[in-house]
Amino acid sequence: MLRRRAMAACAATVAVGALALAGLTGTASADPAAAPSTPVAGAEGLSPGLLKAMRRDLGLTAAQARTRIGEETRAAAVAAGLRHSLGAGFAGARVSGDAAELTVATTDASDTARITEAGARAVVVGHSLAELTSAKAALDRVALHRAPKNIPVWYVDVRTNRVVVEAGRSGAAEAFLAEAGVSASLVTVSQATAQPRTFTDLRGGDAYYMNGSGRCSIGFPVKRGTQGGFVSAGHCGTPGVSTSGYNQQAQGSFQGSTFPGRDYSWVAANTGWTPRPLVNGYGNGDVTVTGSTEALEGSSVCRSGSTTGWHCGTVQQRNSSVTYQEGTVSGVTRTNVCAEPGDSGGSFVSGSQAQGVTSGGTGNCSQGGTTYFQPVNPALQAYGLTLVTSGTPTDPSGPPTEPGGSWAAGTVYAAGDVVTYGSGSYRCLQGHQAQPGWTPVNVPALWQAL
Repeated sequence: MLRRRAMAACAATVAVGALALAGLTGTASADPAAAPSTPVAGAEGLSPGLLKAMRRDLGLTAAQARTRIGEETRAAAVAAGLRHSLGAGFAGARVSGDAAELTVATTDASDTARITEAGARAVVVGHSLAELTSAKAALDRVALHRAPKNIPVWYVDVRTNRVVVEAGRSGAAEAFLAEAGVSASLVTVSQATAQPRTFTDLRGGDAYYMNGSGRCSIGFPVKRGTQGGFVSAGHCGTPGVSTSGYNQQAQGSFQGSTFPGRDYSWVAANTGWTPRPLVNGYGNGDVTVTGSTEALEGSSVCRSGSTTGWHCGTVQQRNSSVTYQEGTVSGVTRTNVCAEPGDSGGSFVSGSQAQGVTSGGTGNCSQGGTTYFQPVNPALQAYGLTLVTSGTPTDPSGPPTEPGGSWAAGTVYAAGDVVTYGSGSYRCLQGHQAQPGWTPVNVPALWQAL
């Protein structure tokens, strides 16, 4: 339903560069409103391990899991377009339920018709996302100089349209807000007793080892030019620390690491290790990574780690801050996925999209818990890395050449525009700005072959 209504209202939801539709497929027709809903690309080939974990943790059958992942991806695409078109009034987006129903908030009541036409539920709220994000940033600046005591977590909650501060004492929260100059009218203070911790395991294990002792989990394979390696958590090691693989063979060394403040790192591997676009399926089929489009709050998300394997849950809040014993980390995503020591640095994925690397949290996988992940895209940007995906060129001679035609990355296309690509012609189904890889043959959700 969301997809059909979104196509019909494409003129009102002009997508921008963040609109990552490269993973969408669909049977295009002359009447977009009559087009059948189809799963996201790759949904039919999802890892059996991931599907098994979604069944255990989310109660979804394999068919339901594929449908949910597809709808969550489509919702993210529509939300990206609305964020651009609503401008300063945009107050956040989230999905809910197994059907991934999209809710978009705005501070301007005149925007509700546009949101509804795009296939989403409209909510009018008092504070824009920019206002809430600015307030949280003020709290982050205070914590960067001195981690607050009795304040383990704070985040922007688009569902309640507030900044939530979890505190062991109400007085600690009041002092924190006062020091940051943040108005209490923007904040909800909730009681918290759990103390988050990082998930490094000093007992050893299989994933990768730091200087032959501590153990963490690989996040995602990456490249920097011709140099291969992987991203992981920053608390797992500092620059110069050597690593060995699951087989205890020499692997590489940390080239960059940030912790606290952020929690990401990258390890350059020697030529004996080839980066592949895969996440370990722990005997149930590896997950092939096709990109790194961020999932909306409320979306399903799964984690792979060397201690507990696959576990799933949902994205609760993005742009969260958490205080560990070592200091405060900001910009992480809060989830209800469990994790245990040794899972640190491991992969968080939504469908086939890389989300981030495991940072820390509370609880365990026997009783449940909360886990935070460091989003992968900021880590890639910080170190100038390229995520290895199923579309990453592996031929050292360079990427394949385009077949020619009028289609060009960077161009803004409106619904109805006709382009040529190779020997074919295509009509635009939804307004967007073309990105590298979003060729007409690759994204039939955007282009209809003529």
